[in-house]
Amino acid sequence: MSVTSEANTTWTGSLMEGSGTVAFSTSHLGTFPIDWKARSEGSDTTTTPEELIAAAHASCFSMALSHALSENGTPPERVNTSASVTFKPGTGITGSHLNVNAVVPGITPERFAEIAQGAKVGCPVSQALAGIEITLEASLA
Repeated sequence: MSVTSEANTTWTGSLMEGSGTVAFSTSHLGTFPIDWKARSEGSDTTTTPEELIAAAHASCFSMALSHALSENGTPPERVNTSASVTFKPGTGITGSHLNVNAVVPGITPERFAEIAQGAKVGCPVSQALAGIEITLEASLA
C-alpha cells in the first residue's frame, strides 16, 4: 500500500516582496508563514522550505535508525535527531547535516556509528536528497 502526503501553499506577490503560507493536510496547527527574506537571510518566526525538509529528514532518519537498531537486537530507548539543511541563494540546497544522540543499551559506540551510517544511506528522505551532501554525527548518550 502506498501513502501520499500533502501540503498546500498559497503565495502572493513577487519572489522578493511576496509572501505566503504553507499548511499540512493532517495538521491542526494552522498555517505557517513563508517568505524569501526568511529563506535567504534566516528567521526565528517564519518557516522555509529547508526547515520543512529538515523536519522530514530528521524524522525519517530517526525511524530508519530505530528500525535498524531493533533489527540488530539493540532497540533504542530514545533517539534524538536534528537535521540542518543549508540553502545558498543563487545555488540552492547544498547539504543536510544529521546530528543524532541516542540511548541504546548493549551497543558499542563503533557498532552504533556503523548502524547510524547505514540508516543515513537507507532513509527514504536521504535517498530523495541524493543530489546533495548528507553528513552525519552520531553519538550515544
